Amino acid sequence: MSSIKTYNPTSPAMRFRTTLNNEELTKDRPLKKLTLSKTKISGRNNKGRLTIRHRGGGHKKLYRIIDFRRDKKEIPATVVSLEYDPNRTARIALLAYADGEKRYILAPNGLAVGSSIITGENADILVGNSLPLKNIPLGTMIHNIELRKGKGGQMARSAGASAQLLAKESGYAQIKLPSGETRMVHLECYATIGQVGNLNSENISIGKAGRKRWLGIRPTVRGVAMNPIDHPHGGGEGRTSGGRHPVSPWGVPTKGYKTRNNKRTQRFIIKRRGK
Repeated sequence: MSSIKTYNPTSPAMRFRTTLNNEELTKDRPLKKLTLSKTKISGRNNKGRLTIRHRGGGHKKLYRIIDFRRDKKEIPATVVSLEYDPNRTARIALLAYADGEKRYILAPNGLAVGSSIITGENADILVGNSLPLKNIPLGTMIHNIELRKGKGGQMARSAGASAQLLAKESGYAQIKLPSGETRMVHLECYATIGQVGNLNSENISIGKAGRKRWLGIRPTVRGVAMNPIDHPHGGGEGRTSGGRHPVSPWGVPTKGYKTRNNKRTQRFIIKRRGK
């Protein structure tokens, strides 16, 4: 697990900046055939219109192709390297399968170079192994969980994330997710044993605004600092506190207002996330 690295205060930014001491990583460059070029879209759609605010710029990145589906079943693999991925907070592990193929997966906490892992219904309950929920014991910490069988893991994928298997009944497993939500997932869906690695990712201090810009995050302007044409909170003589309940630029309440409208999957949520 990466430790936190601090710096001498040679400038105001360096005084507070911390980074991860990536001593467990084994390679600087990714495997070329498992990468794709990533086009910058700066939060804009194919018409050039801004669809996601506060994004743009940032360092150039190569996209690493991650095997979220874990569909090479009953073929053992050995961990060749642990690597950095600029596209996510988690670290990734390069697997070399017995048939010669190589793939990237999310690196769980405790996985080391030389470890052997496998995917399949009869896999052991060991960190990094992937198997269907019906074969995982209750109480086990899991990550990279499928929502639909064969689609690939969609839940609990960021650094330090893990979900807990609570119960199994009527063909479904009850899983407590990192958000606090308890949800039903079909027992045939696959999940990976363990917790996603790089636990200290949440503890780093960015240190300066410029580092946020390297990550592709642009400044966020407060609504009360805008003109009335730009935001419902804008305008007024002198400084104001908004004068109404907080809303988005489109007038939608922005603190605790529920916007979810998906009746098809509502029945799978046993307990909503939040307080």
